[in-house]
Amino acid sequence: MQPRLFDGTTRLYISYICACAQRVWISRNYNLIHFYLGLQDKIKLVPLHLLDRPAWYKEKVCPVNKVPALEHDGKIIGESLDLIKYDPEKKSGEELWSYVDEFLKIVYTSFKGERPKESGSAFDHLESALGKLEDGLFFLGQFSGVDIAYIPFVERFQIFLSEVWKYDITGGRLKLAAWIEAWEELNKINAYKQTKIDPIVLVEHYKKCFTVMLLTQTQTRCHKLF
Repeated sequence: MQPRLFDGTTRLYISYICACAQRVWISRNYNLIHFYLGLQDKIKLVPLHLLDRPAWYKEKVCPVNKVPALEHDGKIIGESLDLIKYDPEKKSGEELWSYVDEFLKIVYTSFKGERPKESGSAFDHLESALGKLEDGLFFLGQFSGVDIAYIPFVERFQIFLSEVWKYDITGGRLKLAAWIEAWEELNKINAYKQTKIDPIVLVEHYKKCFTVMLLTQTQTRCHKLF
């Protein structure tokens, strides 16, 4: 059902299976959406089905038809990193912020072939970044938006690569393993736990997405041969 749009309510449009949406959802729950600091309970969640978004969403809310999107003060903000990029004490972690897109590109590209271990350089980069700090288990020494930028994706990648490709992303990466264990402790906190997706649903979703991609690539190669 279409909500009453632009009526003064702040709404966060998400999909439960979308990692980018989970980033902002976690930030909202942890009170890290900077321009709405202190009012996270006032941000209304509007879940959408990723493969069946209603027509009104594209027509009246987000022309590019993507999630997440935040409706606030009569405007729509739709870039997840812009919404979570906030460190209240210091401007740090810029290299890690800028590496997010490259990290995702390397890992997703590895899914398109038959060599998931090619994603190893991306996880090595995180291992190296974590190894530079001694004052905590998180990227900036304490839980912050930088961790949130990576957590939903690493969580999905770890499950998918392990279940489908039998590849352990923590193998030989002790800092990464410790980081994952640290934020898995957040499962005990409802602000994070409520954003998690069922691993079975996640694996099936990724299988469907990347099986189609692999079939398309195979068909393309066959057409080129004949």
